[in-house]
Parts: sequence; C-alpha cells; structure tokens
Amino acid sequence: MNRRYLLKTLLYSTGALLARPGSSFAQTTGDTVALIAALEHRHGGRLGVATLDTATGMRSAYRGNERFLICSTFKLLLTAAVLKRVDNNEEQLDRRITFDRSLILAWAPVTGLNVGSPGMSIQELCEATMIMSDNTAANLLLETLGGPAAVTAYARSLGDTKTRLDHIEPLDGSQQGDEDTTTPQSMLENMQKIMLGKTLSEESRTRLINWFAMNQTGSQTLKAGLSSDWLIGDKTGAANNTNNDIALITPPGRQPILVAAYYTNDGINSNARKAVLAKVGKIVVKL
Repeated sequence: MNRRYLLKTLLYSTGALLARPGSSFAQTTGDTVALIAALEHRHGGRLGVATLDTATGMRSAYRGNERFLICSTFKLLLTAAVLKRVDNNEEQLDRRITFDRSLILAWAPVTGLNVGSPGMSIQELCEATMIMSDNTAANLLLETLGGPAAVTAYARSLGDTKTRLDHIEPLDGSQQGDEDTTTPQSMLENMQKIMLGKTLSEESRTRLINWFAMNQTGSQTLKAGLSSDWLIGDKTGAANNTNNDIALITPPGRQPILVAAYYTNDGINSNARKAVLAKVGKIVVKL
C-alpha cells in the first residue's frame, strides 16, 4: 500500500495523471466550510481546517488564518529542512549521531532503543521523527539545524510568514502567545510546496512522501473518516488540549487532496478530539 501511495503521488505531482473525465464533486467551497462550522458547533472548542483539491483547484478554509498550537506537525517542516540541507550538500543522510539516556523523552519509541554507540543516522532519525513522531529524534535533528529558530527560518523561506517554532519537544501546550503556532492555511501551503512542488530535489521529496505514507500515529484521526480505498500520508500532533493532523489524501483514480486540520478543545479528552478530526475526514471524502 505504501508503494502504491508513493507511486501515485509522484505521478500526480508531475501531472502524469488527470482527473477522470466527467468526474463530479458534490461539495462546493461553501458547503465544506458550512460542514466544518457545524461540526465545531456540535462539539465545541475551536476547529481550523484548510483544504486543497488538486484535481479541481478548489480550496476551502474555516478559521484558516487563525493560530493554533503547531504540536508535532512541525516535524514535517523539520524533516524537510534537514532534507534541504542534504540537497545542498550541507548534511549527509548516513552521518551518525550518538546520544545518551539523559536525552530520552517520554515518547521516544525508536531512539529509546538506540542509546549509546553506534547511535542513529540522520536518515534513521528522520524516519523516526516522521513515522513514529519520536520526540527525541526530533530534538536531535533540531540540534543539527541550530535549534527551533531554524524551522521558523525554513518556513519563511517557503513564503510562510506565520508559522513559528520557539521550543524543542515536548511541546505540551504551555507556550505563551504566538509561540509554537501555525495556521491551517499556512501549513497547507507549506505541504503543497514541499510535497507537490520543487523546493526539494526529487530524491528528497520521494523520501519525505514515503515517510509521510508510513506514519503510524494517525489511525484515529483523518484516516478514520476515509473510505477504505483512499490512501493517506499524514503527520499528527497533540498537546494537553489540542489534536492536529495534516495530510495528503489520494482518492482512487485522481489527484490528491491536501488537508490541514487543527482542533483545540479544553472540554473533551484526546480520544474525543481525534473523533472530531475523523469526522473532518468524512467531510473530505465528499469533496
């Protein structure tokens, strides 16, 4: 399934596949926004969603320019920034980094098994960051860039004037003001440039899309609302009162849909917030 996803996405991104002749889509931009607004009204909190159907060019946004905690969705920008350095011959994927037990955070399913020599390669750290959302791996990669400000700088290089990263993991929701925030629309545009554009080399873009497709943390969010024959690559994020999911979703036989969904609600638990994001997935299916 991952290979099918990767192949289709690469073909779509180069224009090799076109939407099926005569395809019709039930929703308009207004319909999508109304459905998202109604979903937020039913469950409370603040829900921000931006979508782009690359088959039709149709965009929608609800609270698209409002700030939400970025949580672990920053890891897409982090990994892309590392791959950009690889493209520029400033980093090598096979360079190894060793680390001790003092750096292991509560969520470190991969790095926790690789303490001490021989450590992990840059490529392995990228994989752990994207596929398992390993927080220690993300911090080790941040250190190679020079810290969180480098992720903000990379976002600015993409034309994103709003996304910012101010701290290393864990991003637990205790930040102040605009610290460690993004907007759904900003992240959507970043995804379009990183995964469907030419900001990275073809080789680096292929790696990133493949890691995106292999994510192991999104089964309860957007993916849970999709039809079984739809393919998805995504990156989730979570904090004390927030669950997020950004995704490249491929319906059968046509070009992908990009979705950036951010949901903050103090009144319900993480499982309930994930269920709301799954309902966003159901709305996307109707696009």
